[in-house]
Amino acid sequence: MADLDVTRADAVLIGGGIASATLAAMLTELEPDWNIEVLEKLDGLGQESSDGWNNAGTGHSALCELNYTPQDVDGSVSPAKAISINEQFQVSRQFWAHLVETGRIGDPSTFIHAVPHMSFVHGMENVDYLRRRHEALSTHPLFDRMDFTTEHRRLSEWAPLVTEGRPVTETVAATYSPDGTDVDFGTLTTQLLDYAGSHGTTVSTGSEVIDLRRMGTDWGVMVRSTADDSIRVVRAPMVFVGAGGAALPLLQKSGIDEIRGFGGFPISGQWLRCTDPSVIARHDAKVYGKAAVGAPPMSVPHLDTRYVDGQRSLMFGPYAGWSPKFLKSGSYMDLFESIKPSNITQMMAVAPPNLDLMVYLGSQLAATRHQRFDALLEYMPDAREADWEEVTAGQRVQVIAPDASKHGVLQFGTQLISAADGSIGGMLGASPGASTATSIMLNLLGKMFPERIEQWRPTITKMVPSWGTHLAEDADAAHRSLQATAASLGLEHP
Repeated sequence: MADLDVTRADAVLIGGGIASATLAAMLTELEPDWNIEVLEKLDGLGQESSDGWNNAGTGHSALCELNYTPQDVDGSVSPAKAISINEQFQVSRQFWAHLVETGRIGDPSTFIHAVPHMSFVHGMENVDYLRRRHEALSTHPLFDRMDFTTEHRRLSEWAPLVTEGRPVTETVAATYSPDGTDVDFGTLTTQLLDYAGSHGTTVSTGSEVIDLRRMGTDWGVMVRSTADDSIRVVRAPMVFVGAGGAALPLLQKSGIDEIRGFGGFPISGQWLRCTDPSVIARHDAKVYGKAAVGAPPMSVPHLDTRYVDGQRSLMFGPYAGWSPKFLKSGSYMDLFESIKPSNITQMMAVAPPNLDLMVYLGSQLAATRHQRFDALLEYMPDAREADWEEVTAGQRVQVIAPDASKHGVLQFGTQLISAADGSIGGMLGASPGASTATSIMLNLLGKMFPERIEQWRPTITKMVPSWGTHLAEDADAAHRSLQATAASLGLEHP
């Protein structure tokens, strides 16, 4: 490395998506004198999983996602995970509201809109489950405006496209929350990095990280320019790897013990996107259903109102697929190159317990366009196939984690990995990462800078007033937070 161009930074953030953008904006607030560099392989920001059409969940707050409220063997529904995710999303809302109120980022309508969140099921067993779910959640202050119905007439008021053409004798149920939102994380990523960039952060696109090495007490981050293949090194005491699917191989390159035993299982997807403006205008909700047996969380079907790049859209999906790539722009060798002696046992161990996932993915890969359209008809009976086009979604790399017996467990969620000395950390996994990125990055700061967290406390509580508390345990605080962030972000909360 001695013959290379070597520069110094106080922190290097790898990846130009919502995770690095959130951390860059936070560090700009907490340490305005730091020299921070963000490195992104592509020529633009937020183009992988943060992009609106690559992201399966835009505004995850567990108001409608049924996979966050599992049903126990005795029929009871546990609300704990849903409450935790909603609290984390409120942390994100508070941080965004702070940035808007202080002029750090601009008009919030460019990245967030009020969109009701709904769950929809049919069949007696599912109706009973949804009723129990509503009962379990609606007593908590973050969910107390959620309504439940089994009436077709009421459902048609909430989502007319869901009831039109549906027999009135069909047994259905739905919940409806007016507190839902839609978030364009691609646009938000750009705005966060624009703010950080205007205050000293260097944002380098077209910069591919090809290696990570220890350099004394620092890390040497080797960077290749995609424009001219030139190589340089950025030396820094702190590195964050927020590169989506590329985080696993980069952390493996670092050689830290904490990544040993971890692997990844990539899953791709597709959407159906409506092309008829008159249909788009008649639907204003995110309507989530129940996942098929074996389906990963990113493939839970939903009929979604979306705002991407300022344009209102309507989509349905996603349909799961498979590719060995770890990024949409990645290599077909990504999966195979990630298999190491330290994780091959864990990688092999996950197959037998997840045969239902393999069967599900096989059925999805074999499905024709017409069969995919049939799935839409369950949510929109009067849909016309000519009004919908297929769009390729992003790649997700689900975490394969070592368990206590050193075997592998396939996890659906996000996981922070950090070295024992706090010098390097990264985020693995997928949903609900984007929506909860603020909370995840605050946890990361606590792990990587335990000696600084107390001196940062006054600034953090300005950014996130509820930091360190549980809104679900304080109804007044929860309602104040919802109302205050709604006002700052231009969301209706009557």
